[in-house]
Amino acid sequence: MSLFFQSPGGRKIRRRPSVESDATMKRRTFIRTGAAGGAATGFPAIIPASALGKDGKVAPGNRAAIGLIACGGRAGYGVMYQRYEKSEIVAVCDPRRKRREAFSKRFNNCDAYGDFRELLARDDIDAVHIATQDHWHVPVALMAAKAGKDMYTEKPLGISINHDLAARKIVDEHRRIFQYGAQQRSQTHVRLGIELVLNGHIGDVKELFVWAPQGRAGGNPAEAPVPDGFDYDMWLGPAPRAPFCHDRVSPSGVYHIYDYAIGFIAGWGAHPMDMLQWWADNAGMAEIPVKYEGTGKWKPEDLYNTLTNWDVACTYANGLNLRFMDDATANAKKPHPAVEGGHGTLFVGTEGWVRVSRGGWKTSSEELRRKAKDPGKKRLKVSRDQIENFVDGVLSRETPVDDLHSAVRSDIACHLSDIAIRTGKAVEWDPARERIVDEERRKLMFRELRKPWTL
Repeated sequence: MSLFFQSPGGRKIRRRPSVESDATMKRRTFIRTGAAGGAATGFPAIIPASALGKDGKVAPGNRAAIGLIACGGRAGYGVMYQRYEKSEIVAVCDPRRKRREAFSKRFNNCDAYGDFRELLARDDIDAVHIATQDHWHVPVALMAAKAGKDMYTEKPLGISINHDLAARKIVDEHRRIFQYGAQQRSQTHVRLGIELVLNGHIGDVKELFVWAPQGRAGGNPAEAPVPDGFDYDMWLGPAPRAPFCHDRVSPSGVYHIYDYAIGFIAGWGAHPMDMLQWWADNAGMAEIPVKYEGTGKWKPEDLYNTLTNWDVACTYANGLNLRFMDDATANAKKPHPAVEGGHGTLFVGTEGWVRVSRGGWKTSSEELRRKAKDPGKKRLKVSRDQIENFVDGVLSRETPVDDLHSAVRSDIACHLSDIAIRTGKAVEWDPARERIVDEERRKLMFRELRKPWTL
């Protein structure tokens, strides 16, 4: 039996015949509707015996069916879905024909699409992994939510504050499961370090420091023919029309051209800022800083025209200070002896300090480090793997470790830092109304989308 559906372009797409049981169909319906109680109902991630095959493994029809949107470097995480017994990649999408065909072969010759809307139109896909360039993250997430798909979205979240707020509104409205791709929350040492801070082992927190790799300038803008099999207009999508050049669509172009991103201040800064926000969310101060002022460098005349360096002083409503820098600036100015290396999040208290990063953690004393074995009553959600934690959430409807609301907060802090540097003036944030206080600079919260794309 052959099944077909109408693609957004009007053509018929063949769908693989379904061999799902009634129980499986009920599970998929449960996932699409988000369960009656919403996306954070807290059901345990337990697979019932009825979902298992005779060999004790999860039956194929009861695994979360994942669609992979974009087949670049970040899409390498797709293999993690195949390794986890509760999920499988069933479709891939990329505007580059060679890329999507190569990824299709990696995942059992699964269906491959050039237009992600065709993938979203399939009702046999439970969730998507959004691995596009930054400027596509939120538009794809919005359409995925409306199509009833849960989503793992690579960091950073959006290329403007209004993108972030729009994502939160739609995902909440459609009760979707969302996992942010800042995977340090699934690293044990990060969780242990932050739990030490939450339980008062460094005393009262008096200073915060966050730093990330510096950005890049340059880039060759020489126009070139669009490669065969590359839908460049789809790659651009909602971004302004621009002539094709190889550096524009390279990994460096994706991260360092302002039409597609705001640079490493968010593209890499998302990681240490996310660790900071994990602490803040659980320390009774979930709101982000309310004032931002700083300096930075960038070359607006270059193809790569996002910030290369930055040094921002951020102040919370309670007076706590956060210093946000690129690594070159941080290591040169050395605002605290524990600031070192390419990235990190440092908590400085009245009785010690804790530094966490992707590569490890360090404390002001070995005695402090030993206390992590039994830090106290305040504990963080445990996740051993970011992908598996997401899949468990898709199946159970339990909020994953890196939730959307926290992602929105940390991402907006990066945007406000960028705006403060680019305008050369202090930026004040109104957390109650979620907007910049100054009316003129408030316009920088928004990005126009190239038609016909909209939020």
